[in-house]
Amino acid sequence: QVQLVESGGGLVQPGGSLRLSCAASGSIFSIYTMGWYRQAPGKQREFVATVTSRGSLYYADSVKGRFTISRDNAKNTVYLQMSSLKPEDTAVYYCNARYLGNDNGWGQGTQVTVSS
Repeated sequence: QVQLVESGGGLVQPGGSLRLSCAASGSIFSIYTMGWYRQAPGKQREFVATVTSRGSLYYADSVKGRFTISRDNAKNTVYLQMSSLKPEDTAVYYCNARYLGNDNGWGQGTQVTVSS
């Protein structure tokens, strides 16, 4: 298991930007596929973006062109740069680590609120 701690959430106006960070500990970070998921009130948790151990990137259609996921294996950290934020991006954002298709950890979540 890997321990994950998210940070960087907050309140931002529509059109603004935020960068989320997820710091990992307890295991070999570089082997994991790291991902971001989000859950809005009354909705199921949904996929946002992932970056594999080899650096391949995948995005949900709803965030393509606005969000960028990246990882720094030297710092055991994965990032989510969010731009052109919309009210519908409001959610709790969770960091996830997966290895060979199995979940190896979830963070506690960080709240992102997009509102004027």
